[in-house]
Amino acid sequence: MSGHQNSDYRLGAVEAQFAALIWENAPLSSGALVKLCEEHLHWKKSTTYTVLKKLCERGLFQNEGGCVTVLVTKEEYEARQSSQFVEESFSGSLPAFVAAFTREKALTENEISELQALIARARRR
Repeated sequence: MSGHQNSDYRLGAVEAQFAALIWENAPLSSGALVKLCEEHLHWKKSTTYTVLKKLCERGLFQNEGGCVTVLVTKEEYEARQSSQFVEESFSGSLPAFVAAFTREKALTENEISELQALIARARRR
């Protein structure tokens, strides 16, 4: 991803809907994307191209030769968002985040098992 200066991937609500359309349908032609946005977001062609350009500049997608492709997958995007949130809100401390989360909401047995499995995998690395 060299050449992409902006590492702030945060998306507004409308941008997130737009990105979801790309993640679900890529690779696709820019013409097909225009039709999808018309259908799902009621956008004009110019709006689609403006937002696409913005998200390409941020390094999420690429539009080359009229073909829109994914540079950052939805899973990678969500992981980066989560890391950024923990970094900004809890000084990067995952235990502090989990402590705050569990003060408001009790973990289910299933969630506890999943967390224990994650910790066990991390220990094996």
